[in-house]
Amino acid sequence: MSTAAMYVNLGVRFLLELCALAALGYWGFHTGQGWLPRVILTIGAPLLAAVVWGMFVAPKATVPVSDMTRLALEIAVFGAAGAGLYVAGQPTAAGILVALYIINRVLMVVWGQ
Repeated sequence: MSTAAMYVNLGVRFLLELCALAALGYWGFHTGQGWLPRVILTIGAPLLAAVVWGMFVAPKATVPVSDMTRLALEIAVFGAAGAGLYVAGQPTAAGILVALYIINRVLMVVWGQ
């Protein structure tokens, strides 16, 4: 495959990561009952996902883990984002996010990214 397509796939991956964080924030905002729980969940859920991602999943992760552990954590973050959107009343957005993640991940494996 062309190098340009591979770079586009990596760009899509970054956008999907940002969308996952936004989805977790959206879930937190729509799930929290009262202003304090709402603020805590809206900020805390994406922050927790970002910390997990940075420590274990990112290309320059600070904690080395096996490929299977990395994949499991990656699936957990995107699965939580999709589930959060679904629970917050956005099933179409949840389906799109998860479908795009799967397509992107398959392309990453096929292209060795």
